[in-house]
Amino acid sequence: LPDKAIDLIDEAGSRMRIRRMTAPPDLREYDEKIANVRREKESAIDAQDFEKAAALRDQEKQLQLKRERREKEWKAGDMDVVAEVTEELIAEVLATATGIPVFKLTEEESQRLLRMEDELHKRIIGQDDAIKGLSRSIRRTRAGLKDPRRPGGSFIFAGPSGVGKTELSKALAEFLFGDEDALIMLDMSEFMEKHTVSRLFGSPPGYVGYEEGGQLTEKVRRKPFSVVLFDEVEKAHGDIFNSLLQILEDGRLTDAQGRVVDFKNTVIIMTTNLGTRDISKAVGLGFAKANDEESTYERMKVKVQEELKQHFRPEFLNRVDDIVVFHQLTPKEIIQIVDLMLAQVAERLKDRDMGLEVSQAAKQVLADRGYDPVMGARPLRRTIQRELEDTLSEKILYGELRPGQVVKIDIEGEGDAATFTFVGETAPAAVAAPSTAASNG
Repeated sequence: LPDKAIDLIDEAGSRMRIRRMTAPPDLREYDEKIANVRREKESAIDAQDFEKAAALRDQEKQLQLKRERREKEWKAGDMDVVAEVTEELIAEVLATATGIPVFKLTEEESQRLLRMEDELHKRIIGQDDAIKGLSRSIRRTRAGLKDPRRPGGSFIFAGPSGVGKTELSKALAEFLFGDEDALIMLDMSEFMEKHTVSRLFGSPPGYVGYEEGGQLTEKVRRKPFSVVLFDEVEKAHGDIFNSLLQILEDGRLTDAQGRVVDFKNTVIIMTTNLGTRDISKAVGLGFAKANDEESTYERMKVKVQEELKQHFRPEFLNRVDDIVVFHQLTPKEIIQIVDLMLAQVAERLKDRDMGLEVSQAAKQVLADRGYDPVMGARPLRRTIQRELEDTLSEKILYGELRPGQVVKIDIEGEGDAATFTFVGETAPAAVAAPSTAASNG
């Protein structure tokens, strides 16, 4: 074996030994409980409350006995078993050291790719055409049918604001590389001027910032397995596209310090609103009918293609794998997005040992007040903050809602006059889990 492989096995063995020697969490919990009881006992003795001190002394003895029993079980169970360094542990050590998600390679890659649409739909509501097109391109790449010199995929995501273009990029990063942090996000509105181009790839020698490297090249050099998102790419200065041509064609770029940065393991995504503004305006003003969604989408696709051809050079568009056009969100999809956002609120409440149940009527009111065909799903987040989170935070601070309770949210009244009601009910721990809360209502 090469030295690096032996070092990996050694490091994995050390990690296994440290884990075996570290006391389990429940033992540490016993230590904390015993320390708390001792403090209370000493306080009771100082206050000359000897009856309470005696009760606390008995409680301390019981906790000590439980701790000793649990410690014997732990030592008898773990210490006698021979430790084995597995492939998963070595992959974990390698992933920690390099930032490359090796542990994902242990799962059958073909099976994951075949169910790619289902995995992405867990986070993205609707947008079937966009997800199918993206999945087909990624499968083609992973099957080895793409040029090995080019990036793993290059896409233009076009569509109205707030329909999930950035969210799909995050979901793709998590699916491909196991972590949402594998997304390198660059807002191209910061690179509109000619002199800002050097910030992306690094300043030339003799200029300020030469030693720091470029915002894009440094991040890709440190995270070669990543999704690179150029947000609102149409705002970028024209000189940037000259360098992007080289990335899309050759999968490499030389930074200002002469180092070659490899983009072969990245997925390039560019988002744009080109061609969608007029369509969104027509829907917002009521010129488009509700049952006219398909024709609106087809008109949007044609308009997007025209605008892209006007704005970008042909050699740039020819190097992109696929242009994905997103639908506008429908009221039915907004209801599903409400469920996703409420599940996130329930997850945060779980940290405070609280559950959340929202009635279907309350969800419908949130969807009605947060739906805007022009702005997409973003107003919905603000609606949930304004209608639910603000009141929840006040009631928690006032002590009206306490840990161990399930918060039940419903509505009173109808239409615009409808108001939300918040009732905290004590419930078993199992009921307070966010998975249950998210499915109720």
